[in-house]
Amino acid sequence: QVQLVESGGGLVQPGGSLRLSCAASGSIFHRNAMGWYRQAPGKQRELVAIITCGDVTNYSDSVKGQFTISRDNAKNTVYLQMNRLKPENTAVYNCNTAGGSYYWGQGTQVTVSS
Repeated sequence: QVQLVESGGGLVQPGGSLRLSCAASGSIFHRNAMGWYRQAPGKQRELVAIITCGDVTNYSDSVKGQFTISRDNAKNTVYLQMNRLKPENTAVYNCNTAGGSYYWGQGTQVTVSS
């Protein structure tokens, strides 16, 4: 059984940075491409970044050049470095496989506000 636990969110001013972490209780990171998703109030969940087992990455156009996804297989952890944050980045951020095939965790809230 795999449990996904997100952390690192919080309240930050525009232009600030956050680093989100996603830890798993099993070997999911050794078997799957992983992704970060976000859902803003009143909007659909969207995939913003993915990373394969070979460390190939892809990003949504909306975050390209602003966010960086990485993984540490020894720690079963995926990270999302978020720089130059803007109010439109406000959302609940979740991790999952790139195909969204596992149960969703509670996510971590990112709020960008002055």
